[in-house]
Amino acid sequence: MGTANQIWLYDTTLRDGAQREGISLSLEDKLKIARQLDKMGIPFIEGGWPGANPKDVQFFWKLQEEPLTQAEVVAFCSTRRPHKRAAEDPLLKAILAAGTRWVTIFGKSWDLHVTEGLKTTLDENLEMIADTIEYLRTQGRRVIYDAEHWFDGYVNNPDYALETLKTAKAAGAEWLVLCDTNGGTLPHDVSRIVRDVITALEIKPDEDSPQLGIHTHNDSGTAVANGLAGVVEGVRMVQGTINGYGERCGNANLCTLIPNLQLKMGYRCLEDTQLTELTKTSRLISEMVNLAPDDHAPFVGRSAFAHKGGIHVSAVQKNPLTYEHIKPENIGNQRRIVISEMAGLSNVLSKAKSFGIELNKEDAACRQILARIKELEHEGYQFEAAEASFELLMRQALGQTKSFFQLQGFQVHCDMLYGEGMPYSNALATIKVTVNGEDRLEVAEGNGPVSALDSALRKALVNFYPEIAQFHLTDYKVRILDGGAGTSANTRVLIESSNGQTRWTTVGVSPNILEASYQAVVEGIEYGLLLKSTMKKPVKSMS
Repeated sequence: MGTANQIWLYDTTLRDGAQREGISLSLEDKLKIARQLDKMGIPFIEGGWPGANPKDVQFFWKLQEEPLTQAEVVAFCSTRRPHKRAAEDPLLKAILAAGTRWVTIFGKSWDLHVTEGLKTTLDENLEMIADTIEYLRTQGRRVIYDAEHWFDGYVNNPDYALETLKTAKAAGAEWLVLCDTNGGTLPHDVSRIVRDVITALEIKPDEDSPQLGIHTHNDSGTAVANGLAGVVEGVRMVQGTINGYGERCGNANLCTLIPNLQLKMGYRCLEDTQLTELTKTSRLISEMVNLAPDDHAPFVGRSAFAHKGGIHVSAVQKNPLTYEHIKPENIGNQRRIVISEMAGLSNVLSKAKSFGIELNKEDAACRQILARIKELEHEGYQFEAAEASFELLMRQALGQTKSFFQLQGFQVHCDMLYGEGMPYSNALATIKVTVNGEDRLEVAEGNGPVSALDSALRKALVNFYPEIAQFHLTDYKVRILDGGAGTSANTRVLIESSNGQTRWTTVGVSPNILEASYQAVVEGIEYGLLLKSTMKKPVKSMS
């Protein structure tokens, strides 16, 4: 099973991760995620429970037709039912039909679950574990045994919990996985209990099998720490999910575990080139499950290597080690310089460089840009969340933008309509713009005023700029900046736009929410056009 410093990764995003509230994966989603995990080099990918639902059956069939390149896809199931032979259990027949070489079987470790959950005897539970594993072994399967509720079971009845593991080992399981199913165990207890298991079962990390694995949940906020504690004591398989998705508070986050194990602790999990896929994989899967990426996630978050304070930025530019614990490129992330009212000249210079603009601190434009940032942020603008707007601001100050159109005016009319079902709103926007000396008047509907306004504007411009047909709004956020001012308060609107390949965010601020929205919509279109223009090529500033 590899050298002593090899850690085997086991991803259960497609089964345990999919049990998170709000996640629903299609068959196509599951296949795409599996192939990305395979590309990243994950050795074991748990695909689901064939027999429990038709989607998982189809998933395993599809992978029989088009196998993964290197990963072992694993079918998941419980031990046989009480007082029924394994060879006759229909759940195990579905497991065999899935055609995987590896199977993960979970069984009860906690006597409470045996007597209260299964309503059977402790001896029968041992028979269920042994019969199931032995049967699968006779059918040519290799078995990973997940000891469910292991840590709780050990605390309450250590002798019986150990007996379940000894039974699985004797029956032929190659991996014995200690599961903190309720997520309530703390790292120091994990360390102590893993040491007890290694002693009791005479596990030797340098031998092929059986070996220990660990499966932790995050209900106490310690899933990653518990996984690391287990590895330090001799565990050689770590189970988890991408982004920590999972039931209740989630599972151990592989996006945090993997770089800690490999970059900090010296264990081997992935090839270095595969490790650089980590950030991409995290964000891709967040898109697939339709959940916003956590910008502040360790290692892979957008803000994980973001620097806002001027002193920080200046230091990082001299030596990244001053404020970065690893090189972001090692895990496929990148350094970001955040622009805000806390920015100094170092922030502006660094940000300009990332946009392909060569500035130096002696340029008058540099200080003008910094002064303008502070002025606008005092009014309520927020450029750290709207970098597209900041790039436009910078290029405008340097004379590097063009006027794509001029607004003559717009109107938005909203109705609340009532039918047989729930009431719904309908908005109608009329807009007049001038493009290259030609006036255009257009009307469009939307399910809200901003949607209607965006549609009308794009309709007016698309004949002049065909690429606008690919633009669409992907997110819309509104914040009231001064709640005490009532209806006269300034409103900040952040709009995220996309052309199908790239996303960018723009900002607008005004006491009028439609005016703020219009500012953000217009800048979103202007920035999208900028992406297609030659102005995105590196340019020198005019001092």
